[in-house]
Amino acid sequence: MLSDTTNLGEIFHSSLIKNPHKIALIDGESGVKISFQDLENNIAKIRSILDSMGISKGDRIALFFPNQLEFIYTLFGSMRVGAVPVLINIELPLETCSYIVQDSGASLIISSSKSDTLQKAIHAARSSKISRIIISGEKKDRFPTDSSGLSFHDLTHLMNNTSPKSGSIQVSPTDAAFQPYTSGSTGNPKGVVLTHGGSIWNASTICKFHRLQESDRAIVAAPMYHSNALNGAIQPMLLVGGSTVILRSFDSQKMIKSIDQFKVTYLRGVPAMFKLLVDDVDSLSKHDVSSIEWAVSGSSSLPESLITSFERIFNPSMGMAYGLTEGGPIVTLSPRDGVRKIGSSGVPLPGVVTHIINPATNEKLLPGAIGELIISSPGMGTYHNLPDIEKLAFEMIGTSRFLHTGDLAYIDDQGFHYIVGRIDDMMNVGGENVYPAEVESLLSSHPSVKDACVISLPHSIKGEAPVALVIADETTEEEIKQFALKNGPAYAHPRRVLFVSKLPLSGTGKIDRIAAKNMALQHSPDPL
Repeated sequence: MLSDTTNLGEIFHSSLIKNPHKIALIDGESGVKISFQDLENNIAKIRSILDSMGISKGDRIALFFPNQLEFIYTLFGSMRVGAVPVLINIELPLETCSYIVQDSGASLIISSSKSDTLQKAIHAARSSKISRIIISGEKKDRFPTDSSGLSFHDLTHLMNNTSPKSGSIQVSPTDAAFQPYTSGSTGNPKGVVLTHGGSIWNASTICKFHRLQESDRAIVAAPMYHSNALNGAIQPMLLVGGSTVILRSFDSQKMIKSIDQFKVTYLRGVPAMFKLLVDDVDSLSKHDVSSIEWAVSGSSSLPESLITSFERIFNPSMGMAYGLTEGGPIVTLSPRDGVRKIGSSGVPLPGVVTHIINPATNEKLLPGAIGELIISSPGMGTYHNLPDIEKLAFEMIGTSRFLHTGDLAYIDDQGFHYIVGRIDDMMNVGGENVYPAEVESLLSSHPSVKDACVISLPHSIKGEAPVALVIADETTEEEIKQFALKNGPAYAHPRRVLFVSKLPLSGTGKIDRIAAKNMALQHSPDPL
């Protein structure tokens, strides 16, 4: 399945022509339904507004939005004029959001009127000397006043007084489509430029690989600026002519109710979300979730116990996905049918080439050996204004451009990929390599353990050693330690087990390992 346009802003053009009155988007909170024709009209109005403001090809537009329909309109409307939307993680601190806007060189900000989001947008505008903010969600007379010359524009007012402008600026497949930023767990976030052609390829390949069709209905609760939602669900659904239910944020009760209400068939999420879903026994008893036909989890591996529980409750098989912002974004997926392997992130999408190498020597390793995963994909991006980092991260091997992911992994003899952690997270415990993801998977197989995070702390003899933060019922630290010693290598067992009510998560649902280490130090400040 291929789009009939080169502009990502028109990814749903075939779906629009085929069935303009079919529902494309559903606001899960209000129940508002947007047809493909409605979507086209709203996006075409955004294009017209941006045209009138002098926005042109290559201009950066910073988008400050929680999950709401206007994010979709402004995202694709920006692409229609050839501009490059910069996706802001609104959960980041004020100064980090400002840094991203400055780094991107954005000339315009479009923001939700949500108070904390708008505050960050205004601060970023002032810091970056941007003169205009378009605000979505409130009446103009309720907008803030600004003595510094910053002007505010009401998106609803503009759309109500603008005629839609159809079509889009001609772009090449290699032109910049949008610019997300990496999480920035170390140092400042890095801007990643993803192309029109690469993004359309990724969406179409996902559709074909998972046999998605226009009768499918996805649900999104992860932040829409993140690849799990945008690349994993929204873009494929628009391309194939399906529908997407959008929730403002994740809430197990609301999601279960929405699955029943809107007869959702396709579920994308992260492990933390799936765990909360299976644990919400009360909501599950009140609603029918049998419409789900396929579920895919990303960001980190799922323990076998969680997969078993989910498949027992929801009936369909559950798959895994692996990707990274600059990598495609989606790189590997579990096959929908046939062989499925617990702990594996699946196999490379058609067109993706992967190798496991020794990170010290770049030597290609044999199946089963752990090393750094490198990838080559039609969807790979480039770094924005970071030539030195670009040279370090990307390498030409033969005629192909490969990305050094920084992820440790191995590939079995059937081509299934297993991510075991980040190179930076790997511990050397008395000369033995310990991979947090493998220890976490082992601990999660304990019947009382609901979730686990393993980090490294200094050790007086071993140099460093694993410490586990665990969510569990009716067990003890000693029992967990003995379980790990019995079922895994002795050098990898956690030297301390700290019981917590929840694990620190990033805005995208990944475990925040820096926050986890700080939590461990607070719980257990004495040296190991």
